[in-house]
Amino acid sequence: MGWKCQGLRWSDGAPVLRWRRGEGGARRESVLEYGRDLGFRAVGARTCVGARGNACPLGALIAGRGTGGQCAECARLDRAHSVAADTIADDPRTYRVYLAWFGPGMVKVGITAEERGSARLLEQGAVAFSWLGRGPLMAARRTEELLRRALGVPDRIPYARKRAVRAALPVLAERVAEIERLYARAVVLEGWPRSLERMEFAAVDHAGVFGLAGLAPATGVVEELVDAGCVAGRLVAAAGPDLHLAAVDGGMIVLDTRLMSGWELTAMPGGDGVDEGGGGGVVTVPVKDVHSGGVQDGLF
Repeated sequence: MGWKCQGLRWSDGAPVLRWRRGEGGARRESVLEYGRDLGFRAVGARTCVGARGNACPLGALIAGRGTGGQCAECARLDRAHSVAADTIADDPRTYRVYLAWFGPGMVKVGITAEERGSARLLEQGAVAFSWLGRGPLMAARRTEELLRRALGVPDRIPYARKRAVRAALPVLAERVAEIERLYARAVVLEGWPRSLERMEFAAVDHAGVFGLAGLAPATGVVEELVDAGCVAGRLVAAAGPDLHLAAVDGGMIVLDTRLMSGWELTAMPGGDGVDEGGGGGVVTVPVKDVHSGGVQDGLF
């Protein structure tokens, strides 16, 4: 049995693909590097990645265009243990509240466990962010809701909107200034829980970590993987779950790695692995043309 992709995570400021072989089998990770060719071919059918580190007991097949990578039962199990779903009220860990910036006018408020550091911000593709406060989970939750309503900012921003602006970001000073203005409004609001400690403004910028300098606008977005379908290109940037690949035809393709989870992926002919080699191939999976809104069967 081959290696099945378990999705992407960020580790030490780098995008890392996770793999598992068989039920409860060996695991490995592969670090992705900017400037290197990436190429792979999907094999067979897409199956559920399981829940809470365990394989799906049903080995359920899942739709190619879903970004969750799970069957309904495994998704329910994960949600039952999710802080984001408000199903855990007695989590003893310290949490932080943050403001995350994705582009002009695109700022959201959120929370993350303090022990995770900025990993949650990298996973979401936040170009810049600042902490607002720290404290118990429920206090952080109340503060998040207070700020969301008072500042008029959402708790979620669609990835399509994030992708659309990555190649035309304002300069660092403007990014920081927008966050700082909202921070100044946030810290003077009444109603903060007493148990939540305010934190000083300190902007963190991820444009360099994501490789966004000089990024060309996307020309296409992968819609789904299919059996025997290939994806290839030179990795030039990554943000959140998205990989930006320079294709052989000169286009810039965005691949949401959440679509890779549950697939067995093999190296393309001439490549040594999913994360190296294979850059000379073509994209033969369905791709949505960013400019026309149509879907192509592949890019040649």
